[in-house]
Parts: sequence; C-alpha cells; structure tokens
Amino acid sequence: MNSDAKTTDLRQVVAAVSAALTYPAVEELPGVFERQVQQLLSMRAVRLREIPARYQARLVTPTRTPESIVVGVPTADPGVQAVLEASFDRGRTLDERDFELLTAAAQLGGLVLEAARRWSPARPALPPGASPLVGSSPRMAALRDHVARVAQTDFTVLIEGESGTGKELVARQIHELSRRWKGPFVAVNCAAVVETLLEAELFGIEERTATGVRGRRGKFEYADGGTLFLDEVSDLALSAQAKLLRAIQDLAVERVGTTGTRRVNTRIVAATNRPLAGLVEGGLFRADLFYRLSGVDLYVPALRERREDIPELAAHFLEHHRATRPLALSDGALDALRVYDWPGNVRELERLIERAVALAGGHQIDLDDLPPQVRGQHRDVLVPSIAAGDSMRAWASRYARLVFERCGRNKKVAARQLEISYHTLDAYLRFTEAPRAVNRRLPRWVRPDEAPGRSSGE
Repeated sequence: MNSDAKTTDLRQVVAAVSAALTYPAVEELPGVFERQVQQLLSMRAVRLREIPARYQARLVTPTRTPESIVVGVPTADPGVQAVLEASFDRGRTLDERDFELLTAAAQLGGLVLEAARRWSPARPALPPGASPLVGSSPRMAALRDHVARVAQTDFTVLIEGESGTGKELVARQIHELSRRWKGPFVAVNCAAVVETLLEAELFGIEERTATGVRGRRGKFEYADGGTLFLDEVSDLALSAQAKLLRAIQDLAVERVGTTGTRRVNTRIVAATNRPLAGLVEGGLFRADLFYRLSGVDLYVPALRERREDIPELAAHFLEHHRATRPLALSDGALDALRVYDWPGNVRELERLIERAVALAGGHQIDLDDLPPQVRGQHRDVLVPSIAAGDSMRAWASRYARLVFERCGRNKKVAARQLEISYHTLDAYLRFTEAPRAVNRRLPRWVRPDEAPGRSSGE
C-alpha cells in the first residue's frame, strides 16, 4: 500500500480528533480516536490504554492472538507504557495495509494521549453527595493507592469484601478518577434481579417482542461511555453467568427479540461478598467468567481489620448530622466501638451513629446511648472491676500476672512483651489486692440487675 493511500485513510481520524479539540464534546479525545480507528479498520473493538509501570514487565509489543493485536504507543512519560489494542473476529486475516495503518495509528495515539492530558477539563475530586474513602490506616492508604492506579486503565476490576465494607464506594471512586468520569455510572444489584428478567435488564429488549412490551435499552447500553458496576455478581445463576460472559468478551449486546448486536464502550467493575475462587472450586461459579473478571483485584478490608479507623469514621458520620444535632463521642463510648467486632462493617457503624444522634439524651454520646450488643463485650470486661471499685494498680497487676503465666513464668520475656522494666513487672507481681469499700454512684450500664431496655433513675 502506498503512503498517499495510507495518509488518505488516516485523514478522517485526524479530522475527528481535531474537531473534538476545537469543539468540546461529551466524549473525550481517546474515545473519539478509538471509534475512528475501529471504523477505519472494521475492527470489533479498539482500545488506547496507558499501563502503569508495575504491569510493564508482563506485556511485550507487538503481541498477536487469533482475535487481537497489541501495538506499542510512544509516550512522553518514561514511567508509563501505552498500547493500542485492536480485537477482531476469529478467522480474519490482517493484511499488510492493516498492519501499516495500525502502526501509524499507534504513533498518532501517543499524540492523542498527550493532548488529552493537556486539554481535558479538570474532573471533580468526588461526585456530588459521595463519601470519600475514610481512614488513615495502612490498609486504607494502600487501597486508595490501588484505586488511583487502577482508575487510569480500562481493565475489568473485581472488588471483594464483606457486605457493608463500601465496595460500591470503591467502584464509584474508580469511575470518578478514570477518563470515563463524564460518562454514566450504572449500578446493578445482581442478587435483586429475577433470573427470567436478567437478559432484558442487562441487554435490553426490542419493541413489540411480546404483547404490551415496550422496547428499552439495557444496563450495558445505559453505561455506554462510562462504567457498569455489577454488585454481588456471585449471586448470578450459572445460566446468567454464561450470558454475561459473552457480553463482556465481545463488548457487544444482543437485545431480547433481535438477532443483531450492538457495540458498547463500557467498563466493567464487579463486586462480590464471597471469594469467587472458592465458588469456582465448588462448581457454583463459571471458571471462564471468573478468569474474565479477575486479574485486577481489589480487597476492601472489614472494619474489624482496621479498628484504628473507627474514631475517624465515627467523626465523619457525626459531621454529616451536625446540622441536626452537634454531638461528640465520650471516651467510654469510643472504647466500646473499638472493642466491638462489627459484623455489618462500616454500614453498621453508620446506622449506629444515626441511632445515637436520634436517641442520645445529652450533648455527647455515652455508653448508655449505644445498643446492648455494642457495649456488651465492653461491659463484660469492665463491670466487675468498676462495681468492686478496683484501682488502676489492681488492673495492671492482674494483667501482668496473665502475661507472666502465658510467657511460661519468664519475667524477662513478660517484661519485654508488656514494654515495662523488669523491676516494674516484679512490683506488679508482688502487689496484693485489699478489699475496698465502694460508696459512689455507678453509671447505668454497670448495674447488672437493670432490666434490659430500661434505665433506673439517677
């Protein structure tokens, strides 16, 4: 193929990119470029991607498979590798013209990426009304870093974590930090969709498919140009998993009642509260769909795995309700929150704060304002000593003896674990408790004879 013909073919790509620079559009430069190259070469899909440094060792370009080809794209940043990936129907043979056009398009793609960085308007840090990923623990710092890195790619992402940990919030952050931030974020709760309606819900349905049925788009089409969040994907039936796999593989959907397919430019982010690898071993989840979804995985830690974030989270939720009631947490209530195991995770903590804001009798949230199951473990530990009027020295002496016994009665090892001197440990071990008279009023939560749900008068 001569250079004049190749230039003519690429002219329409350059013209479309130039128009996108001149006149602001909803679709960003890389999206315009991808669509034009896809039409030029009659490809199934074309993706222009930047790859973080940690993935570069896994990819060598050009790379060819029976259904795709990946060509390297020049970048101004040596720490980032970029590629142009084109997928096509199995059995198609790429001729010399196709290879030359792809190589030329890859060179142009480097300019597109650089222009997108310079001309793209500033994106908001968070969508209106959304909550940030709150927490200063090392686990949360690592999660925020991974989210920021993953957001710069178009890879499918699998988010795992218990219910209530904030998986949808992580998915929204990925969307908002990506180049798709101006596109739609569409969330689907797979556990709530009836299996017989799943195909129409995800892929859409044609007009007059059945009597009284109106045609409509599915979630894949609604999310075109943006992100589709599939929550609780582990709850899909095996038959539904097969239909989903085909749509993710081809990035095309077939509406119910038609034989034609529609291409979609949709990023998939899936979430599950059960480890998919275990479900695959048990035959409850398709292995091919698992491998299609996994690879770029994020784990959202349970709240009990990052207890140091509880004060910050509680303060964050209290700030949300400051206009209603400006409250603070007492030290005792905060200690109880730290001890509790939080089976409902962050969602449970948020609801607990709402309950306390509604029911607290004073200007701060005390232990008495917490539900019995939250203060129960705290109460079991403290009530006997508080009721008996134990001193701090008595408490320290008991704990020192427990650690001393656990360390095989080795004082040096016990002192090292307690982070006290040998002589201080020896003094605690020699301490003898003496009976003390208690003549003071006790808080309501200490009184063991109080009937559940009732408070005696002060």
